[in-house]
Amino acid sequence: MKPRKDLPGNKNIIGTKVVAIRQAKHIKQKDFLAKLQTLGMDISATSLSRLEGQYRLVQDYEVVILAKALDISVEELLHQNIGD
Repeated sequence: MKPRKDLPGNKNIIGTKVVAIRQAKHIKQKDFLAKLQTLGMDISATSLSRLEGQYRLVQDYEVVILAKALDISVEELLHQNIGD
């Protein structure tokens, strides 16, 4: 996937964290997408890209699935450092 050129949006607070954790775990976006779909999250590649870029709202049930797919807690996914 090409690096994002635009600045992050403001539709969610977890998009950049999802990207950082996914990349730290060496999970490709297409593999992550497949895992999300397997866990019951109906999402397209475009929607995932928009979520990661913070251009898409995230539903509460999606936060749970995203955390499960990343093998982290919901609290860890939602935790924001001061200045983030």
